[in-house]
Amino acid sequence: MAGTLKPDASVRGKCWSSGLGVRGITMTVTVAAAERLIRIGEVARGAGVSVRAVRYYEQQGLLIAERSPSGQRLYRQDAIPLVRFFQQMFAAGLTSRRITELLPCWDAGHTDAEQRAMLRAERERIQAKIDDLQAALDHLDKVIAITDTHP
Repeated sequence: MAGTLKPDASVRGKCWSSGLGVRGITMTVTVAAAERLIRIGEVARGAGVSVRAVRYYEQQGLLIAERSPSGQRLYRQDAIPLVRFFQQMFAAGLTSRRITELLPCWDAGHTDAEQRAMLRAERERIQAKIDDLQAALDHLDKVIAITDTHP
């Protein structure tokens, strides 16, 4: 990435983040001149979400926007895959609060015991959801097979 990230003196929390824009973590972002910031509409289109969703993620502290001199929101280009990640986590049933708890350790690559327990619990919950969906899919396949032989 063209920018450099430095934690401010006021960094709070247990894990160091590389600037994902997490609530409770203040980061100073120095963007190289070559790195182009993108508008909120570009983030929304690139991630396949509404502009309103991007604003919501910002309100929840999941994204950080800079402001242009005219007040427009500007985001780093890595906001697009980050918003896609948020969408996946929301689809899996995680809350914005839970995602906020998860993000500080995402790039750091380390967690404490409490965080690992939270991650494992979320994984088990998602796996149970997958198992339930697979069972429903299996039942639908049986109904389809029966109705295919008896139109």
